[in-house]
Amino acid sequence: MKYAHLGRSGLRVGRVALGTMNFGDATDEAESFRIMDAAVHAGVNLFDTADVYGGPQTPDMEQGFGVSEEIIGRWLAQGGGRRDKIVLATKLYQPMGPGPNDKYLSAYKIRRAAEASLGRLGTDHIDLYQMHHIDRSTPWEEIWQATEQLVREGKVTYMGSSNFAGWQIATAQNAATARHFMGLVSEQSLYNLTARTIELEVIPALRYYGMGLMPWSPLGGGLLGGVLQKIEGGRRTSPHMQQTVEKYRPQLEAYEKLCADIGEQPANVALAWLLHNPVLSATIVGPRTVDQLTRNLGALDVTLGEDTLAKLDEIWPGPGGEAPEAYAW
Repeated sequence: MKYAHLGRSGLRVGRVALGTMNFGDATDEAESFRIMDAAVHAGVNLFDTADVYGGPQTPDMEQGFGVSEEIIGRWLAQGGGRRDKIVLATKLYQPMGPGPNDKYLSAYKIRRAAEASLGRLGTDHIDLYQMHHIDRSTPWEEIWQATEQLVREGKVTYMGSSNFAGWQIATAQNAATARHFMGLVSEQSLYNLTARTIELEVIPALRYYGMGLMPWSPLGGGLLGGVLQKIEGGRRTSPHMQQTVEKYRPQLEAYEKLCADIGEQPANVALAWLLHNPVLSATIVGPRTVDQLTRNLGALDVTLGEDTLAKLDEIWPGPGGEAPEAYAW
C-alpha cells in the first residue's frame, strides 16, 4: 500500500480507501467481514461509512438504518487490534428518522448523530467525521461550535465535508479560521473520467486550503470498469446502465481500446488516472466482494504516461481547466 497525508493534516491514509456503502445491502455481513480483513491485510487503513449506509437511504424504511456502521462495529468487536489498525470515517446529514430535527446539521442533530454513530460502531471516537452535504439553513458558527465540542471531548479527531461546492468550502474554512479551529481536512466529491466538473472550482479550493480530495464513484457506477467487455461476455445490465452505455458508446469503445493497447484493465486505468492528481489523498472503492477489492488494489501498480493521460483527456474531456480561464480569460 502507498500512503499520503490526508490534506494538510499529519494523518497518513492508504491511497485506496474502503467504502462500505454496500455492507448490509449488496454485501452480507460474512463477506463484509472478509473484505475488511483483506483490506487490513493489504494495508488499507481508511474505512469510510455513513449513518445511512446499509440499505435504502430513506427515513421511512423498516430496516437498513445504520446497518453498515453496525457491521463495522461487530467486526471491530472481534478485537485483535482492529480499531487501532484503521482510520474510521463516517458521515452525518441525511434523515435518520421522520422528525424535523432528524436531519441536516443543527447543533442538536450533530450531537445526537455522533452519539448514535459511536454506539453503532462500538467505539469511543470517530477519526474523520464528515458532513455528507451542505446545510444552507444552519450558520457555520453553530456547526463549528458543535463540532469543536466533540473534538474537545475526544469523540471526533478530524472534520471533513462531502458534496460541497468550492465557495462553500471557502466559507466553511474562513469561519473555522476565525474561531482558531482547524476546520475541514478533506472533501469527498463525485469525480471520475466521466464527471470532471469539480476541476473548475472545488479542486482549486482544496489545493488552496490544504484539503485532501477523496473521490466517490471513481468508476462512474461501473461505466469505467470495462462495461463493454462485460456485456460482450454475457453480463446483464440494468435498463438505466444500458441507456448510459449507449449514450457514451463511442467514448467507451475508444477508452477500452486504449486500456487494451497499454495492457491494463479499464478499472485500474480509471483509478490510476485519479491517483495521479496531487490534490487527491485517497480514492474510495466500494467492493461487493474480496475479489473486487483485490482487483481495485491493482491500480496502485499502474503508472500512466503523458501520452496516455493526453489520450484520456481527448476521450473524456474535462470542463476546460480551472475557473475562470475555463470559460473566460
